[in-house]
Amino acid sequence: MKDVAFLLVSKFDSIIRLENALFVSKYLITNFHAKVYFWEISEYNNGIFKKLMPVGVNYSFVEDKDPILHRTYYINKMVECVQEKYISIWDVDVVIPTEQITKAVSFLEQGYDFVLPYEFHFYDTTEEIRKIFMEEMDMEILKLYKKFMIELYRLRPVGGVFFANRKSYIECGKENENFYGWGVEDGERYLRWQSKNKKIVHVQGDLFHLTHPRGINSKMQSRDESIIKQRIFLSSYRGVRWNINC
Repeated sequence: MKDVAFLLVSKFDSIIRLENALFVSKYLITNFHAKVYFWEISEYNNGIFKKLMPVGVNYSFVEDKDPILHRTYYINKMVECVQEKYISIWDVDVVIPTEQITKAVSFLEQGYDFVLPYEFHFYDTTEEIRKIFMEEMDMEILKLYKKFMIELYRLRPVGGVFFANRKSYIECGKENENFYGWGVEDGERYLRWQSKNKKIVHVQGDLFHLTHPRGINSKMQSRDESIIKQRIFLSSYRGVRWNINC
C-alpha cells in the first residue's frame, strides 16, 4: 500500500476521543505499509498527543483558535500536501477489518475512483464493548458483539471513511468547505461523485464507530445550524440535478 495516504484530522474535546485517535493511528500504521498523516488542530500545542503518537505516523500540529473544527477545510489542505496516488480519509473514531481495507485498495488499482470500505452497517460500539475492545485490541471482539451494538446510520451510510483516487477526488471538487463543523457533508460529497459519473463501489462488511462523548465537534449545535446545512446540501443537489439534465 505504498501508493496510499491515510489522512486523519482532529480537534480533541475529550480524553476518550484522544484514546480512539491513538488506537486508529496505531491500527493503520502497524497493519499496512502506507503513509499515515495526522493533523492535530488546537488552540495551543500541549505536546501530549505528539508524545503518545505511534512511531511512523506523520504528525503535524496546526494552531487554530476556533473551537469548531472546520474539517472540510483541513481535509482539503491535507490532500494538497500529499503526493500519493490514492488517499483514504478517516474519522478518528472508526475502524474496519483489515481485509476490507485491502479489498478497497484493490478496487482502486482496478480503476475505481471511489471506494466505501463497508456496506450497510455503521455500528456504534457502546461504552461497554468499547472498553472490552480497547483492553484486548482484537477486531474479532467487535465482530462477535455487533448484535449488541447500535446502528448510528441506516439506509447505506457513506460517512466515516472512504478511499479515493486522488486525481478523481480533486476533479470532483474535494470537500465542500461551505460545510463548517459536524454533519451533512458526507451525503453531499457522495452526490457529487455520482453526478460526475465516477466509478464507485462498496466493499462488503461493517464499520465500527468507537463510542465517545458528543462534544461541539460531534453534533449539530442548534436547529439553525441544521437548517443552514440542509440548505447548502439542497443548493448543491439542485446544481447536480441541473448538470445531469443538461
